[in-house]
Parts: sequence; structure tokens; C-alpha cells
Amino acid sequence: MTVWQVSAGPTKRRYSDVLLRHGVALIGPGNSGPWRQDRRDNEFDGSAIRRFVTEVGMGDPVVMRVGTSGIAAVGFFAGEYEHLPQFDDVYGWDLQHARRVRWCRLPEDYEFADAVFGGMPARFSAVGGAEVLDYVERFLKSPTTGWQTVPLPALPVLEPALSEPPKAVADLVALAHDVHELYWNDAHFGERPREDELIVHFVVPLLRQLGWPPERIAVKWRNADVTVFRALPRTPEHVHQLFEAKRLGDGIEFALDQARRYLDMLGVMRDVIVTDGIRYRYYDAAKDFAPVAYANLANLKQSAAQLFDRLRRP
Repeated sequence: MTVWQVSAGPTKRRYSDVLLRHGVALIGPGNSGPWRQDRRDNEFDGSAIRRFVTEVGMGDPVVMRVGTSGIAAVGFFAGEYEHLPQFDDVYGWDLQHARRVRWCRLPEDYEFADAVFGGMPARFSAVGGAEVLDYVERFLKSPTTGWQTVPLPALPVLEPALSEPPKAVADLVALAHDVHELYWNDAHFGERPREDELIVHFVVPLLRQLGWPPERIAVKWRNADVTVFRALPRTPEHVHQLFEAKRLGDGIEFALDQARRYLDMLGVMRDVIVTDGIRYRYYDAAKDFAPVAYANLANLKQSAAQLFDRLRRP
């Protein structure tokens, strides 16, 4: 029996919570469609997806890998291969290739002494290190086995695409479609753009299209990336929303705490939007900064309309 490892995402863009919540192992890219025997590995960026489909056996153990030496969970495969479009935007990752897994989450990430998964581990692969194999064997034989028989959690409902974006943002959405894949192509583009560039090309234009005049949009005001004011002069009391921007690929979901520190320094409670220019997640201050809206300009879903409504000038 083979023991496998599947990535939980890079440190700054982990999606282990999604894998655990829905009882899945996910890998990408998924935009090439389902794997079939007549399709070549180069259509899926290598052999990982083929192996995920053809070599995994029901009941095979799997660890949820974190970095080069850590794991967040241990489980075993509990389903056949599926192509699930509802996972086409997992914190910005396209991870539509799926198998069901019964996971047991560890109390905290377990770190092995060495880089047991290699210096540049694959998104999915068989595990060969004796230290990991021994850990998995002992874990599966431990007295706590109730997790192995619990029903699998529900999968998320497939959300329909937003077929026609609001006219005010249609040109910006088209731009995002044009440049998003280019930004990720190191050979043709180079280094991914930093947050300041994305603010110039996307964040400020989005706010302008949604009715905000330039005097109400501040960039780097008191260190915050973008601040929107409900009135002038620009004072903390007049702050309407605060944006925290991250470099494309760094992960926006982990930027909320930084934005809240800026609000603490201003002495006000205001809604926060974290963004990489393409993706936007909205946190409601009145709901203890719960996430209440989301939009990916390169992959708009119907719920994105809620985010545009919240950003639009009253």
C-alpha cells in the first residue's frame, strides 16, 4: 500500500481548511478539464494529475503536506477521482481535480526533523521517506480511530458564473481576463507585479468606476494601501473603507490582521477589503470582521455582485 502526500498550499496561501471542511484532496490546474486516458501529461503541467487519477487506491493513506517538512492532517482516500468545478477558485487556486478523503486534523502542524518531502516537493506524490511512513503507520494504529468511519462532509454547491458583469466594471473585468494568466507566466512576463502596480491598474480604477472621486481615494495615507473617505477633509473619522493590498500570489486572506492594525492606529472601526488587484475579499467591521463578500475579476461568480454593491459609492 502506497502512502501519498498532497499539498495544503504554500505558507502564505494555505487552503488546508478547505480540504478539511469538505473532506477532499485537491490538485490543479483544473482549467484543462477532466483527466482522460487519451490526454497527455503536458496538458496538466506534468504527471501529477495522471498519477492522482490512475495510481491511488481506495483506502490508501495520505498526509496533508505543509512546506517541505510538515503535515497538518493524516487521512485515507475514500472516493474515486472527480473533476469538481466548484473548486476552481480556492483562495485563487484552480484545484478542480479531486478525491474524497477522510481526514484527521492534527492538533497542530507536525514538523519532521528534516525536509522529508524534498527541497521542491510536488503538489502530489508518493511518500518514500522512512520517517513519514513510520509516523503514518503508528498514527493509523493509534487508539483514536473514530475519525475513520465518520460520514464524509458535504461538498460545496457549484456557484454559477456571473454571465454579465455590471457595466461600470465590465472593462476592468475584461482587462483582468487579458492579463491574469500573463502575470503568472514567468517566461513571458517576468516577476509577478507587486501590490503598488496592482493598486494603480485595478484597485483605484475599480473605485473610480464605482463612483468614488479621486479626492476621496487615498493611496498610502497613514501607511494604509488604499483608504476611501466618505467626506472631506481626510481624517480618521471620515474613513469609509480601508484596503490592504498584497502582491499577486502572496495570498490575501492572511492580510486582515495588518489592516486591522492600521484601523487601531486610526482609532476607528471600518470595513476592510483585502486584495491582490484581481481578487477582493470584504470583511464587515460590524460583524466582528466576518467575510461577507468576495469577487475574483478573472473568474466572476454571481455572488460577486454583492461585493460591487458594497464598494459602490452610496
